[in-house]
Amino acid sequence: MGATGAVFQPELIELMRAVLDDAAVMLPEAKRTSAMKAEIASHILACAAKGERDPVALRMATLSAIVECTHYSHDISPERRVV
Repeated sequence: MGATGAVFQPELIELMRAVLDDAAVMLPEAKRTSAMKAEIASHILACAAKGERDPVALRMATLSAIVECTHYSHDISPERRVV
């Protein structure tokens, strides 16, 4: 994802953790695996490494990437897709 060598301040780490938790809750419970959380975290780290700090934008970019690269898009209701 390209976040190698990035240094994050404690406040940003806390923000990224909250975004990870929020994004994971939006997935169907059966898909909230450690592998999926690792994938989500990877996308969050990549976006943060590029300078993104808005939690809504981080969550939207992350969930969009997850939906696009998996077959889980049909499992996420339209209401949940609107982040």
